Amino acid sequence: ATAPIGGEKKAFFINTGVEATENAIKIARAYTNRPGVIAFRGSFHGRTLMGMTLTGKSNPYRQNFGPFAPEVYHAPYPSEYHGIDTRKALDGLHEVFDTQIQPERVAAVIIEPQLGEGGFVPAPKPFLKALRSLTQKHGIVFIDDEVQTGIGRTGKFWAIEHAEVEPDLICFAKSIGGGLPIGGVLGKAEIMDAPAVGGLGSTFGGNPLSCAAALAVLEVFEQENLLEKAQKLGELLHEGFRKIQARFPQAVGDVRGLGPMIAMELVKDPSSKSPDPQLTNRLLEVAREKGLLLFKAGMHANVIRCLVPLVVSEAEARKGLEILEASLEQALNEA
Repeated sequence: ATAPIGGEKKAFFINTGVEATENAIKIARAYTNRPGVIAFRGSFHGRTLMGMTLTGKSNPYRQNFGPFAPEVYHAPYPSEYHGIDTRKALDGLHEVFDTQIQPERVAAVIIEPQLGEGGFVPAPKPFLKALRSLTQKHGIVFIDDEVQTGIGRTGKFWAIEHAEVEPDLICFAKSIGGGLPIGGVLGKAEIMDAPAVGGLGSTFGGNPLSCAAALAVLEVFEQENLLEKAQKLGELLHEGFRKIQARFPQAVGDVRGLGPMIAMELVKDPSSKSPDPQLTNRLLEVAREKGLLLFKAGMHANVIRCLVPLVVSEAEARKGLEILEASLEQALNEA
């Protein structure tokens, strides 16, 4: 019922996010009878063979684990801070069509509406709308990977709702289980029904314990108005991150994100935007000593990404921002 997809829908339950992306590709290939898949640079779609192949970030995920699955191609993900706007990203996608695979041979395009491991970069609304039009024109299945962005993480139940785009399939996991292993593919029934009987399956997928936990999560969202809380939390975090950026403009090059799924990118020089992974590592150490656990991301491991639990109190969130600001000040003074 939460899915921004019209008409009849079906869901297939499994255990993890990467199982969701794996099965979404299988479903799309079965539906279109085409081999090709297009993913995006900077993306993360899991650690299985297909998950690593789809992932557009070599270190640390690919290492020497190849060879990888065939017929997967990567296009530029829009990142305006790094000079790739919607037009350039679309031009890059058309270049893939021109040089590597014709659109008539592409089964699916899979995209995170906001990059996770790639640095919390939101895809612009015009880009996602243009991508949806392109996939519809060529009969390509549009797969929305919401494993990290879904279940209220961006202030909407699904991040793709910010762009008012209707996907064909949605991959989900992580937050839906409240800590227990459950994931799935949710989508248009016509597409979900494409694989023959027995083509999809999972030993522990959709187990009763995890499904009960997921139902409880949905109930908590309604009873405690978690989406409304998420939106207010996003406003609080954006205000706090912008304040830190204003105080340390020489180090915080960019603040970005949808709602409470927010990040700051640390740089050596704001004019050149050169990444500063050393400062990032030191910031993590100092913050940990002060009682705040931080997580890094980005293509150069220089992005502090924030995924605060949606049940956090305002006082706890403000305390975290205070520690973050003090820790960055100390890390800069020690540099």
